[in-house]
Amino acid sequence: MTITLEKTLFDELEQIVLIDPHTHINPHAAASTTLADIMGYHYYTELAHSAGLEKAKIEEERLDPKTKVGRLVEKLCDLDNTIQVNWLIEMCREFFGFTDDRITTDNWEALYDSASQKMSEENWSQQVLDKSKLEKVFLTNDFDDKLEGFDTNVYVPCLRTDDLVFHFLKKSVRNRLNAASGIDVGDATTFREAIGKLFAHFVGKGAKACAISIPPHFSPTKVDAGSAAAVIKRTVKGQRLTTVEQEMLSSFVFWTITEYCSEHSLPFDLMIGVNRRVYEGGVYQGQDLFDKRVSLIQYKQLLNAFPNVTFPISVLGSTSNQELVSYSWIFPNVVTNGHWWYSNIPTYIETDTRSRLEAVPRTKQIGYYSDMYKLEFALPKFRMYRRVLAKVLATDFVTGRNWTEEQALALGKQILRGNVETIFKVSSQ
Repeated sequence: MTITLEKTLFDELEQIVLIDPHTHINPHAAASTTLADIMGYHYYTELAHSAGLEKAKIEEERLDPKTKVGRLVEKLCDLDNTIQVNWLIEMCREFFGFTDDRITTDNWEALYDSASQKMSEENWSQQVLDKSKLEKVFLTNDFDDKLEGFDTNVYVPCLRTDDLVFHFLKKSVRNRLNAASGIDVGDATTFREAIGKLFAHFVGKGAKACAISIPPHFSPTKVDAGSAAAVIKRTVKGQRLTTVEQEMLSSFVFWTITEYCSEHSLPFDLMIGVNRRVYEGGVYQGQDLFDKRVSLIQYKQLLNAFPNVTFPISVLGSTSNQELVSYSWIFPNVVTNGHWWYSNIPTYIETDTRSRLEAVPRTKQIGYYSDMYKLEFALPKFRMYRRVLAKVLATDFVTGRNWTEEQALALGKQILRGNVETIFKVSSQ
């Protein structure tokens, strides 16, 4: 009975038209052009490298896309147990008419050619959006992105702020800020004016969020104006800062950005806990990991100081999920946000989803985002999440609490779609 109920709920959840609240899509080239765009996604390259494929064979200069796919296919037999390869098979079946159980050295070339032919169709991106039931896709835009040449009603801008907060010491970043804002930043006052210009530009182009990926050691605090002015002046002059001064600079930039989020009523997505370049010999985007030393207590001052800013928070490890659940339980401005990166496998998703649904107000949960780089990934990733969500709703709510199917489905729809609309203030086209 439970299996039948799960399928019924899943089939209903599959009909929901989605808004994806966090991706890395390039709106000028949103869909793939060859199978290499899909299999070049870091999940596949890092898994293949982990299983023994030499980095040089993946990242060889001027490597032909078809050759790259052929090399990766040779390792798929070692990876066919993973959920990531399940995504790949599902994409190939849904989009390219693939009918085999495995992608092998015997059938991959025919698949590659048929996929390339399909992807060459003029309206391919729209076909993928339609088949995936995707209405809107949030982007990750550099702070100096002109936000031109694409439909912002479909591809929704989001101001990404990592470079400003953690790399303002680099002259290239400061030059980009000067060019984007039209202000020659030389002190704390002109810096604030420049950030204000960025926000005005993004909000004017329909941006619905601000976002940042944060290392485990960072603890944002308010910096007094005098100290900030002195540090920025030294930075602009190219003088070396102490570690304490660098942390002060990052905190000042972060705090200023949060103040503008408050002014413009933009949610500030915090993706917390990533250590960069842990595996220095890894493939591109396959070097970063997390550890358990990060804690949301580091954000105590921030969360208390900005009660009117909504913070959708993502954590890298399932071990951090209980803390996130507790903070969202207590703080009105903390929202649980998706299942990020290393937590994005069904086992962790199920455990984390179950705890969130049991403890966090239903209005404060963003069920899932794809984090995708190419549009084709939305379908299998969201489908994976919907399967888990249907299972939890069937087991814990209909069977466990005697909810009706209609009640459970309403909760599922709210987690998948409704909360994205209300938290990010977006509506149907």
